[in-house]
Amino acid sequence: MAAIVEGNGLTKHFGTGDATVVAIDSVDIAIEERELVMIMGDSGCGKTTLISLLGCILTPDAGQIRIDGEQIDPEAQDMSVIRREKIGFVFQLFHLLPYLTALENVIVAMDLAQTKTDEAESRATELLTQVGLSERLHHRPAQLSGGEKQRVSFARALANRPKVIFADEPTANLDSRQSDNLMSLIQELRQEYQTTVAIVTHHEGLRKNADRIIQMKDGRIIPA
Repeated sequence: MAAIVEGNGLTKHFGTGDATVVAIDSVDIAIEERELVMIMGDSGCGKTTLISLLGCILTPDAGQIRIDGEQIDPEAQDMSVIRREKIGFVFQLFHLLPYLTALENVIVAMDLAQTKTDEAESRATELLTQVGLSERLHHRPAQLSGGEKQRVSFARALANRPKVIFADEPTANLDSRQSDNLMSLIQELRQEYQTTVAIVTHHEGLRKNADRIIQMKDGRIIPA
């Protein structure tokens, strides 16, 4: 099976001079199509920085990234277009717009891609129904539980049919029952949409859901 995301020699520093921190240290990584990987390790080991590089949120100081066979060149390409067309993100703190309904929060992702209004509303309704929120379409984030907010986040991440979804600690604010329900949902959506999913987590109980574990320490990948 082909790799959908590849990173070679990825390096990222923060700070300058004596305060420089090596967040990612010459990392090579490949994630295959339709794979569910979990990137694990202690806090500060570089997990979030790594997916931010692979997801074109951050630019590496050194190294190369390929997504869906395309070499990424931050100097020559618009990273917002790459993110919009190839990548979905799910964040620990949801990042939903508080003044928009669940439906509108999903639609807005398609507005950025200039999807026709009727098509965007239809797809957003379909996705929210699939994640079990058909009766919560017109509720704002403050009216939703943590688990419901994260389901909206996943629906939004799928809106533009991404090749890969990166999720940063998606179960961190959920109880064990909500976490299990969310992981079951992720598995269902991954199979239906044939999407690759890479999850950053420190939750050891989630290991059983992964096709593969990527273990990190001190900015490097180590044997799991």
